[in-house]
Amino acid sequence: MQVRPACPGDAEALRAAVSRAGETAVFDDFGAPILDVSAAGVREAAATADCSFLVEADGKPVGVALAHPDPDGREAELLALWVHPDHAADDVETTLLGNVARSLARDGVEAIRTTVPHDDPTSREFYRANGFNHKTSREGPAGTEIVFVAPVERLS
Repeated sequence: MQVRPACPGDAEALRAAVSRAGETAVFDDFGAPILDVSAAGVREAAATADCSFLVEADGKPVGVALAHPDPDGREAELLALWVHPDHAADDVETTLLGNVARSLARDGVEAIRTTVPHDDPTSREFYRANGFNHKTSREGPAGTEIVFVAPVERLS
């Protein structure tokens, strides 16, 4: 497997990979897409992320992580983390989180934040198992969301 920075030109390959996976990820148990799987959605996400990594196996994407630091630079939002279910046993998500954390730490970011729907126990457990702690809960457009945060040094 190869890890490299993701770029807007990866949009079509990512869209196809997410689509082939049925728009699910290794930690997704309720069928909601982790990424906007249109080519435009993936391209926009990659373009707006300051920190993005792609994992490829046999020249095809099997995982992607996109993050963007807050304006004050202390925390970053994990915009997307997707791993093809066929690569669940390959530790791709840990590789992606580690690369994102190391890259953000070089820019002075101290913590990574992500939001998970309250009714998604698999994703909540995934982030807890990967070093994230519950920070707060809030009401979002899709209902109650749980905000998790992890220090970058814990993930790198």
